Amino acid sequence: MNLEVTITIKPEEEKNNNFIKSLIYKELKIKGISFSKDQVILEFLKKSIDARHGKQKLHLRYKVYIGEKPSDSNNLVPQWKKSDGKHSVIIVGSGPAGLFGALKLLEYGIKPIIIERGTETIQRRKDIAAISTKNIVDENSNYCFGEGGAGTFSDGKLYTRSNKRGNINEILAIFVEFGADKKILTDAHPHIGTDKLPKVINNMRQKIIDLGGEFHFDTKVTDFIITNDDGKKTITGVQTISCKEGQSKSFTANAVLLATGHSATDIYKLIGKISPSSLEAKTFAAGVRVEHPRELINAIQYHNSNNPNLPTAEYSVKTQVMERGVYSFCMCPGGFVVPSASGPDEIVVNGMSTASRNSAWSDAAIVVEIQPQDIPESFKKEAIAEGCEGLAGLLFRADIEKKAKLNGEGQRAPAQKLTDFLSNKKSTDLPVSSYTPGLKSSNLNEWLPSHISTRLKQGFIDFDRNMKGFISENALLIAPETRTSTPVRITRDRDDFQCTGIKNLYPSGEGSGYSGGIVSSAMDGEKSAIAIAKKILG
Repeated sequence: MNLEVTITIKPEEEKNNNFIKSLIYKELKIKGISFSKDQVILEFLKKSIDARHGKQKLHLRYKVYIGEKPSDSNNLVPQWKKSDGKHSVIIVGSGPAGLFGALKLLEYGIKPIIIERGTETIQRRKDIAAISTKNIVDENSNYCFGEGGAGTFSDGKLYTRSNKRGNINEILAIFVEFGADKKILTDAHPHIGTDKLPKVINNMRQKIIDLGGEFHFDTKVTDFIITNDDGKKTITGVQTISCKEGQSKSFTANAVLLATGHSATDIYKLIGKISPSSLEAKTFAAGVRVEHPRELINAIQYHNSNNPNLPTAEYSVKTQVMERGVYSFCMCPGGFVVPSASGPDEIVVNGMSTASRNSAWSDAAIVVEIQPQDIPESFKKEAIAEGCEGLAGLLFRADIEKKAKLNGEGQRAPAQKLTDFLSNKKSTDLPVSSYTPGLKSSNLNEWLPSHISTRLKQGFIDFDRNMKGFISENALLIAPETRTSTPVRITRDRDDFQCTGIKNLYPSGEGSGYSGGIVSSAMDGEKSAIAIAKKILG
């Protein structure tokens, strides 16, 4: 027989295996289960930290096998096949939706052809460094674009609540197969770290190539190859241009899996031109990134405990203000705030942390829910004038990012003390920050849309009630955080995952508007790949 057992221990007891076993045996006896110790095999499933009420505890969940061995079915890594090239699929984008979509296609022996506007991770590191050191933003190689997608150099968090979208454990097992730490299989909030994730991504790429797949980096899609039979648009391939040499090239395949991410504005506009009805405005979020000293967040969350057995503290906060959600996103304990613009005329910030999570700061996005009806009418009119009303949210987002540029300097981001933001006054001095391009003091109240800044203020007050000390002279706001999700959804059929207005086009991942984050995007890419394989192979 087998069953699951959860025990609670102190952090300092985590490495005491004999003590842990004794607690599990005690639980079995309480449940009235007869056993001998030599019959028991323990499989560790999950660890979570509980710091409520000023007492730090660990909850450990185990699967207990009595008189039987764990099944081999626990190995969730799929069996991939070498493609013979008979069938092929173009994948636009090498983020999690694109990479996991490619791997899923290889389970069926279908050849993936991955087209990525950005560079490989080695060169991408240099391009990202140039943002901070030279204020140079490469439009195709930055924190948003390049091998591995936006998550590669902006954290590598794997936590998701999307357990109905697919098999989360399978996604994590595949990451481990390609080099991620096995701890991601058992941590409640798994995290690879931006220092470790690039190598994992490189290993995935090599596996795909070894099995017959192709990668075309520095290659930007400029148009879709469309046939129009009886009024039905069908995609048969893509037109591209080399981002380095400027040479044009076309690719054709059985289908196109679109995995371009939430920042590919040009792709949205291309779809809006070909099939305006295939785009619709959706709820998204915008706000700021708040940065605190790491030790301050540790003290708040662990009630001033300095227990060395506890990891850097995390937090998650949310509230409702004037019928809209205000909440934290992508919390980076012991992390850094990073420049995430995808063009030279904008400023955007994001967060990241290494596997060790040991920087002097902890930061998180604090954002306000923006529903389509919240978008100012001027942007709706502009979108209609451009021929696609669904682009309104995208235009609104771009306006915020351009205003940030006007209130910053180069890639120096506009910033303000949290206390000064609440008092509506420009900060005369700013705390030391992890944001390497630098900061420029700015009263965010003067240029952030009022329906965002007003809700943020009340949100911070609400958060401080539950996390006393969150509002602090040492808390810094850096703006804007606008890329938590896309304001546009590419409509698709619920059953076969094809774009409603362009057949053979399969929108996937964050850019499609149906997922958010690494794991949910990976699962979405897999689902699209399965739909493609069923159509191709019958």
